[in-house]
Amino acid sequence: MFDPADFPKPTMISVNGIELEVFECGQNNVGRPIVLCHGWPEHAFSWRFQMPALAAAGYHVIVPNQRGYGNSSRPKDVTAYDIEQLTGDLVALLDHFAYETAVFVGHDWGANVVWSTAMLHPDRVEKVVALSLPYQQRGEIPWIDFIEGFLGSDHYMVHFNRRPGVADAILDENRHQFLTNLFRKNEPNMAPEPGMMMINLARAKDPVGEPLMSDLELSVFDSAFEASGFTNSINWYRNLDRNWHLLEKVNPVIQHPALMIYGDRDLVPKSPNLSDFVPKVDVVCLDAGHWLQQEMPVETTGVILNWLRQTSEV
Repeated sequence: MFDPADFPKPTMISVNGIELEVFECGQNNVGRPIVLCHGWPEHAFSWRFQMPALAAAGYHVIVPNQRGYGNSSRPKDVTAYDIEQLTGDLVALLDHFAYETAVFVGHDWGANVVWSTAMLHPDRVEKVVALSLPYQQRGEIPWIDFIEGFLGSDHYMVHFNRRPGVADAILDENRHQFLTNLFRKNEPNMAPEPGMMMINLARAKDPVGEPLMSDLELSVFDSAFEASGFTNSINWYRNLDRNWHLLEKVNPVIQHPALMIYGDRDLVPKSPNLSDFVPKVDVVCLDAGHWLQQEMPVETTGVILNWLRQTSEV
């Protein structure tokens, strides 16, 4: 396990009209930036195992708490969390450090932001590494309508959008229980039911699966969401349909070298046609659940470093 006292101290950086809380390793490795983007409901701390290893490999490791998280800015307007703003934050972060391009690594929602950065700002991206969430194809109908039609109205993403504020209050009220139940290693046939999964997890008294982290590690997430609440981060979901419209005229094919890392026990399905939209993608599967970089840190870091080396030699 990891002692939070060993995590780098943050710097507040003004970008794109907001402030981001940014953690760094390998600042002396000028010219080799790699940006790590967390998912929901997480924190830059989720990359604690990868940061020193990437720095030791010669990278300037830049890890923001993205808008709405930690001590970063929390705009009140829901549309402040659309994909143009989220990707704009990352590009502005590169500008702050005077970097033209970087390797972008994302997990869960962070992977979605990284894929979108490659589409919206292709000239600023060197390579893409995505964990858990594959490229999401833009279909013929907006994403929330699609999810509702395919998975039902009780799916948590639909609930977040159709009943604003309800889940937020439940998660805020049951914050510690929710995070304790959520951050578990997914065991075969023991994953939580879909649909109202997030609200069910907030209320469940009997956690399923082995804890993902120590109480001390979990306290970092717990303290962060105690201060921020969940609404700001849930607002990312409330922009899914807006994002669908914003991406309407964007070239959907990503030409950058890309690495997709799946967890075989993850509830997130693998993409059946990933290479159609990401033709230069390499795919690796690990025997893990959703929280790859925390559940299997050594293996996940090794896969990323090996792929970065291989693609640099080509």
